[in-house]
Amino acid sequence: ARLYCTLYQLLEHAGVRPLPTWMVVEDEPDIYDVLLAMFEIWGIEGVAFVDGAEAVTWIENVDQGRVRGELPELAILDIRLPEVSGPEVGNRLRKSTILGDIAIVLITAYRLSPEEEHAVIEQAQADMLMYKPLPGMIELRSAMDGVIAKHKRSEPRPQAAAPVTEPAPPAPPSPVQPPVPPGQRKPTTPLKPPAGGSPKRQPPHSK
Repeated sequence: ARLYCTLYQLLEHAGVRPLPTWMVVEDEPDIYDVLLAMFEIWGIEGVAFVDGAEAVTWIENVDQGRVRGELPELAILDIRLPEVSGPEVGNRLRKSTILGDIAIVLITAYRLSPEEEHAVIEQAQADMLMYKPLPGMIELRSAMDGVIAKHKRSEPRPQAAAPVTEPAPPAPPSPVQPPVPPGQRKPTTPLKPPAGGSPKRQPPHSK
């Protein structure tokens, strides 16, 4: 691990793009250690926490500019954690001005109802819910890469502002004609009766 950290620092000092970073919040030591071991094999830097409160404090430090280095592109959060739950950590991540666009995966060993699944995913705005036991290395890596790629494709893009249409200028008012004096008014032409005089009425038909 020390050699790995030294190599990471040398690459960063040389201007080489830092290794990708994934975040883990897990209070079970076995899963915690296995995930970090997988990360090291995959060449991924791990940022790990054993409880939700510690993770939230770290997120706040990131927002305040107190954390240096490569920030995670993925967060794997256990649902049931001491003090602060995984969905609450995910919700805090989404509110972060710096970490708000990372992919989030919730994991749990407890079977949830469809309503509970929807609730925790909605609270964390998570991209995936995965049940323990976790899959093997190849399947897990493929699933996580897929989540990251899908999340990046679904990120909202800024839309071009709609052109502003200027309102048409109001039509000029019609000129008001002055009233004609009574002596100058033209006589009104009387209506002529139709040709042939008054219309003839047809006599009633005899029965």
